[in-house]
Amino acid sequence: MGYSIKLPTENRTLETYELKGTPSAFSSSGGFSSRTAYSAAHVVADPLSSSHPVLGGDIDWERTLHYRRHLWSLGFGVAEAMDTAQRGMGLTWESAQELIKQSSVEAKRAGGLIASGAGTDHLDLSVEHSLDDIVRAYAEQCEFVESQDSGIILMASRALAKSAKRPEDYLQVYSQILGQTARPVILHWLGPMFDPALQGYWGEEDYDRAMDICLDMIHKNEAKVDGIKISLLDKDKEIKMRRLLPESVRMYTGDDFNYPELIAGDEQGYSHALLGIFDAIAPAAAHALRALDHQDLETYKRVLEPTVELSRHIFQTPTYAYKTGIVFMAYLNGHQSHFKMIGGAEGTRSIQHLTKLFKLMDEANLIQDQELAIKRMDKVLQLAGIEQEVHA
Repeated sequence: MGYSIKLPTENRTLETYELKGTPSAFSSSGGFSSRTAYSAAHVVADPLSSSHPVLGGDIDWERTLHYRRHLWSLGFGVAEAMDTAQRGMGLTWESAQELIKQSSVEAKRAGGLIASGAGTDHLDLSVEHSLDDIVRAYAEQCEFVESQDSGIILMASRALAKSAKRPEDYLQVYSQILGQTARPVILHWLGPMFDPALQGYWGEEDYDRAMDICLDMIHKNEAKVDGIKISLLDKDKEIKMRRLLPESVRMYTGDDFNYPELIAGDEQGYSHALLGIFDAIAPAAAHALRALDHQDLETYKRVLEPTVELSRHIFQTPTYAYKTGIVFMAYLNGHQSHFKMIGGAEGTRSIQHLTKLFKLMDEANLIQDQELAIKRMDKVLQLAGIEQEVHA
């Protein structure tokens, strides 16, 4: 007999759910070569910290680094101190510096790939800043990231979105920063569904015109751009931009809704990946990417297709709350001992949302230890007043 658990339904009754997934369905080690794939990685909060969680809270450094070692072992690069790590939503620049520093040391030990977010989030957003101040802020963070021997992911800037008056302001700031970096960087165009403060980025509300501005900047600075990650949740926009990039510049998909199709590509090209969802589905994604190395599209699709509904659920509106689902899955799978987050973000999703996520995890074969996951799901349900006997 398999494991079962009583879960709440949408009409407030309880139903018995029997787990149907296959634990350890995916190979657990080995890299892949046909695509470069970064996983944006979450941070593990210190549950015993006396710091006020709403004001940020402290990080459990050992468990946080342990998870990065897990990602490197599967072949992923780590995209550090990004929005998946609650950058700007609980993770301050001061904490991000320590995170980048420690992760960069671990990357060297593991022989793993790392690129870290550099932005302007240490600027006071209650006032507008001059473009020169924004350039200096970017430069400060870029210099720190490079000093740790990490690649740079040039994050979109809330300060720039607030202060820029025209598209040329974006071109000026980005061109100046790219002129100062030692190595090519990964640009990051983050849509307002992830961060409402970035509405109208590149100085245009219309995405096609904004894309033209961004592409113009990339073509003018081609030698300093490794690639661009776009997180717009629109596959057609990504494909269009991918086909217009210089040949030397990579497209890193940030589309957590359509990643299997975009990574697989078409007759005119494909996307690499820099995805938050890879944090949650790392074993399945690594298995699929290894299959892609061997042109085994059947296995690639079979493994990834069940993860798409899960990802769309995690990233549903409000999209910025997706970090809660990422951490919830890490908790259920034993990568951390608790379901706490910096900034108290564990409270941003309902018990109904988490219940459906539990089912989708099972259907995608992403529950690694069914007994452990059942016990931990039961604890979460108890906090919602749902008592039951768990049995096998």
